[in-house]
Amino acid sequence: MIRIYPSLISANLLRLEAEIKQLEPYCDGFHLDIMDNHFVPNLTFGAGTVNAISKATNKQLWVHLMVDDPENWCDTLQLPDQTIFSFHFESTKNIEGIIKRIKENNWQPSIAIKPKTDVSELFPILHMIDQVLIMSVEPGFSGQCFLPSAVDALKKLVAHRNEKQLPFVVGMDGGISGENIEMLSQEGAQDFAIASAIFDQGDPIAALKRLKG
Repeated sequence: MIRIYPSLISANLLRLEAEIKQLEPYCDGFHLDIMDNHFVPNLTFGAGTVNAISKATNKQLWVHLMVDDPENWCDTLQLPDQTIFSFHFESTKNIEGIIKRIKENNWQPSIAIKPKTDVSELFPILHMIDQVLIMSVEPGFSGQCFLPSAVDALKKLVAHRNEKQLPFVVGMDGGISGENIEMLSQEGAQDFAIASAIFDQGDPIAALKRLKG
């Protein structure tokens, strides 16, 4: 089953609450990118904004940390239970410690990987997490084209999941559109963060409905 999380990085920030309320009935939750202009060359939502957004919707949040210090955000973010909390494999050596803190906050631990990271590097820790986030563009900016290499990473990850009978789901972020979402779902991805294919369309609600199929 496809789950779609509109990525608010591409929403109209001057009417963000209105856009959230408009899309709420048609989506599974909302995706929030946190970038620090160090781990990736862009700066987006801070803790105050994310905490405010968390109070503006009853839908599940999916927070994606593209930062050098994901540990610190476990303390500064005030998020609802069962928020998906994605941090990058490449951003820390304290992976098990962060996963422990995420679970203590009643959030769902998710580990993200950049396109150039071999997905097999995650295999030793997959039993500890709820989701793997495959980046299908270089993280930092919305509107980029989907990287075909992400399909190979998805197939490799799903094959390992099936072999080991692990329960995690696979999320994808970057260049997701009506042209590839069905294929990616058939290959085993379930959670999709989508920005341009919703917010850059003339009718975001109609675009969202088309993506859901």
